[in-house]
Amino acid sequence: MIQANNISYRIGNKTILKDISVSFEPGKINLILGPNGAGKSTLVKIFCNQLKPQEGTVFFEEKNIRDTSIVELAKVRAVLSQNTELAFPLKVKEVVMMGRYPHFSVNPTAKDEQAVQEAMQFFDVEEMTDRDYLTLSGGEKQRVHFARVVSQIWYPSEKGCRYLVLDEPLTFLDVHYQFQFMHKLRELLKQQDLVIVGVVHDLNLAAKFADHLILLNNGRLLATGTKTEVLTKDNMKTAYRLEPVIHNDERGMYLFFE
Repeated sequence: MIQANNISYRIGNKTILKDISVSFEPGKINLILGPNGAGKSTLVKIFCNQLKPQEGTVFFEEKNIRDTSIVELAKVRAVLSQNTELAFPLKVKEVVMMGRYPHFSVNPTAKDEQAVQEAMQFFDVEEMTDRDYLTLSGGEKQRVHFARVVSQIWYPSEKGCRYLVLDEPLTFLDVHYQFQFMHKLRELLKQQDLVIVGVVHDLNLAAKFADHLILLNNGRLLATGTKTEVLTKDNMKTAYRLEPVIHNDERGMYLFFE
């Protein structure tokens, strides 16, 4: 589990996050929603120890993240950030192997090679193995990075949960690959030791796939819970300044904006 208690973060006199307390459990797709500037990416960076909050604490498995070394954390927690661009002409397999760097010092072991191979197969990028990463389309690059981050935590940990943190992972993907990726996350969650936290903008994808939603607005926690508890007309009007038509039937929940 990831647990954040009373997180506040400021840049100068500007408050980016104010008194945020949330938790994310294994076996669920936990998604963070909110309009631009709500503080979503900042909260993710605090979870990943990339930013230090002025107030509050983050725990991984009841252990303060500040007491966990970067090397130790990297072996159980993988992060897909918004900025994944590379400037070097690496082969696709070499990019995916970067996910295994925390697990070896000089040369990858057979176990690392296997993790890379299986992760590439899982995300259907195996046929790109020897291609120059720089020649790929934006969507292809994103899928390669999915394989990279998942290869990092491919094997179960002996010390507790594994963590997959995704900051706007659906960028660059067409609708087919957006749905494919979300279904892949569902498949990964069959491994009950996995905690998945992601930032998305598509409210209907969140309604379809999320087990647990966090809605931020102006740096504050507006709502948390199931889709029916979070994706309400009042919450949407407050956060997005639009009133949706909400349709909920046996096929699921859908939001329409006019």
